[in-house]
Amino acid sequence: MSKLIVSLVLIICFSVTAVCSAKNVSVSSPDGAVTVTVDVKAGKPYYTMDYRSKMIVLPSHLGFMLDGGELGQHVKMTGQQFASKDETWNQVWGEDEAVRNHYNELTVNFQEQSETRRKMNVQFRVYDDGIGFRYILPNNKGKKYCIQDELTEITLAHDAKAWSIPSNHTEYFEGIFGCDLLSKKDTVCTPLTIEYEDSLFLAIHEAALEDYASINLTPRASSEGIRLLTALTPWQNGVKVYAEGELKSPWRTITIGKTAGDLITSRLMLNLNEPTQIEDTSWIEPGRYIGIWWSIHKKQNTWEMGPQHGATTENVKRYIDFAALHGFSGVLAEGWNPGWGQGEQVTYLKSYPDFDIDEVCRYAQSKGVRFIGHMESWGRASLIEQEMDEAFAWYQKLGIRVVKTGYVGHLLDGKELAKSQYGIRHYRRVIETAAKYQIMIDNHEPAMPTGIQRTWPNLMTQEGVRGQEYNAWDRRGGNPPSHTVTLPFTRGLAGPTDFTPAIFNFSEIVPGTHPHSTLAKQLGEFVVIYSPLQMAADAIENYEGQPALTFIESCPTTWSKTLIPNGEIGKYITVARKERGDGGRWFIGSITNEESRRIELPLDFLDANSTYRAIIYEDGPDADYETNPYAMTVRQMEVTRRNVLHLNLARSGGAAIRIERMK
Repeated sequence: MSKLIVSLVLIICFSVTAVCSAKNVSVSSPDGAVTVTVDVKAGKPYYTMDYRSKMIVLPSHLGFMLDGGELGQHVKMTGQQFASKDETWNQVWGEDEAVRNHYNELTVNFQEQSETRRKMNVQFRVYDDGIGFRYILPNNKGKKYCIQDELTEITLAHDAKAWSIPSNHTEYFEGIFGCDLLSKKDTVCTPLTIEYEDSLFLAIHEAALEDYASINLTPRASSEGIRLLTALTPWQNGVKVYAEGELKSPWRTITIGKTAGDLITSRLMLNLNEPTQIEDTSWIEPGRYIGIWWSIHKKQNTWEMGPQHGATTENVKRYIDFAALHGFSGVLAEGWNPGWGQGEQVTYLKSYPDFDIDEVCRYAQSKGVRFIGHMESWGRASLIEQEMDEAFAWYQKLGIRVVKTGYVGHLLDGKELAKSQYGIRHYRRVIETAAKYQIMIDNHEPAMPTGIQRTWPNLMTQEGVRGQEYNAWDRRGGNPPSHTVTLPFTRGLAGPTDFTPAIFNFSEIVPGTHPHSTLAKQLGEFVVIYSPLQMAADAIENYEGQPALTFIESCPTTWSKTLIPNGEIGKYITVARKERGDGGRWFIGSITNEESRRIELPLDFLDANSTYRAIIYEDGPDADYETNPYAMTVRQMEVTRRNVLHLNLARSGGAAIRIERMK
C-alpha cells in the first residue's frame, strides 16, 4: 500500500509539473539516444534535438504565416501530453515483411496571448533512429486556414556535406543528386541526405503527405549554424495550403544513422503513415514485368500508330509469349490508346485500331500473364479524373491489374505544379479510385513519395527520378556511373523507385549515350534499386539466349528482410534481400561507380547450421564499362555463414548473387 501511495504521489507531482511548467519539456527515444526538447523563448516556440547527449538540432522555430498574421509568436505553452507505442505490423509488400513501430510521443499545446487566442499543437514522435513531428491546428470556428508560409526551421549545429537536387529548374525530380556543403546549396527538394559527422548521417524528408504542399528546404548559413528553412510548393497565386476544419500537416522527419546504410533500412517514414485503408489486399501482387518501352526510346518503335507502331496486337502477343516462357507476371505497352499522334484526342476508353485490347487481355490471361495499361495525360490531370472511373471499371473487366500513369507537362492542367497541394489532391484521388476497382498504380512524374503506400498499398511504385531512359537519348551522354550508387541513399529513402533497370544491349542512337555500366552492374541494379513492380526494361530481342536473364527470372520483388552490408554514398553499395516464404533464398546486388574495387562480403546473415549454394554473376576479369561492358562470368560455390565472398567489381561494374539453401 505504501508503494502504491508513493507511486500515486509521483504521478501527481509529474502531472502538476508538466501542466504548470510553461517551458522546457522533453521526450526521449525508447533507447534514450534521441531527445527532443520543446521550449518557448520571447513568446516563440522552439524545439531542439540531441543525439547521444550532443545537440544536433539547435533551437529551431515552429509556426505558420497565415492570412491573419503569424501563428507562432506571443504564444504560451498551455499543456503537454505523453504517449508511447510498441507494435509490429506486416507490410503487404516491401523491403521488410515485419516492421516494428516503437516510439515515445509528446504533444505540446500552444496558445497565443494576443486577442486572437489561436491555438497550435505540435506532436513529436521520437524513435531510436530519428524523429517525426507535425502540426495539428484545431477547427478554426468554421473558418478556412490559408497558409501563406510554414515557418518550420531545422537549424543544424554546423555545416556538413549533403546530397540533393535543386527545387528550381528540376522537372519531375529528374536530376543528378549533387554533393556539396549545405551552406553552398540553393533551395533543394527532399530527401536531403547529410553526412553530418564521422559515423553520423541524417536524412530530412516528410511523411504522410495527404492534403498539403510538398516540402522544399532553403539552407541559410548563420552564426547559430545552418538554418534549413521550409519552402512549401505554392499554388500559382502564391498560397501554400488551403484547409477546412482540423488541419494536420505532414510529418517533418529527421532520420539518424551511424552509417549511410542505416538510413536505407530505417522504416521511420512508413511508421508515421496510417495503416492500410484497403481491407482485402489479396489482389495486390508485386512482380517483375517486361514491356514495349525501351524500343520506343531507342527509336525502333513509335508510341503513335504507324509503320513502326510498338503497341500492335501481334507485337504485344509476342511479348506475352516471352513473359510466359520466362516467368514475368505482366507486359506493359505504351502507346496503346489514341492521343500520341499530332492532333489526336487523348482518351483511355478505346484503343488504337491496330491494337485489339480485348484479344490481348484474353490471350495474356490464357498464358498466366496480365496486360499492364498506360495512361499518359501530358499533364492533363483533369482528363484522368474525368475518365478514370469508367476507364478503371473497363480495365477491371478486362483483367488489367496495373496501370502506369504519366504527367509529362510543366504544369498540371496548364496551371499548377505537381508538387503543390493541387497535385497532391489529384494523385490521392487517383489512388483511391484505383483501389475501388482493384487497380495497382505505377505513378510517373509524381510528387516525391512519403510512405503513403502503407495506407494505400495499391500505390506500388513511382518514378520521380532521373531514370534509365536518359541512357537512350540524353544529348549529354546519359547517367554518370555514380548515379545508381547515389540513388539508394537519396531518392530511394523516399520509397520504391521505378528506375527500369536490366538493359542488356548498350548500342547507341545518340553518340556516347548508353548505360554507363557493365552487364553485371545492370543485374545488380535489379536488386539494389527497390521496386515491387520491377521492370526488366530492355526489348525482348536483347534477352534472347542471354545467360544473365536467368538471374532476373528468379529474382522476387518483395522481401522479408533487407540488409546493407556496406556502402558509401556515390561510391558503391551492396544490398542483401531475403525472399518471403519458406524458401529462404537471398539475393544480393553490389555495384560501384567509375572506380573498380574489391568488395568483401561476410555471409554472417545466413542461418547457422545450414549449407547454401551461391550463384554469382560478376564482372569478367577484363570487364570495363567503357571498353568491354559485356564481359561477365557465372560461378557457383558452397557457402555457410562463416564464409566471406570476394567480389571484384570493374569500373562502373557490379555483381548479382543468388544464395539458396542446399537440401
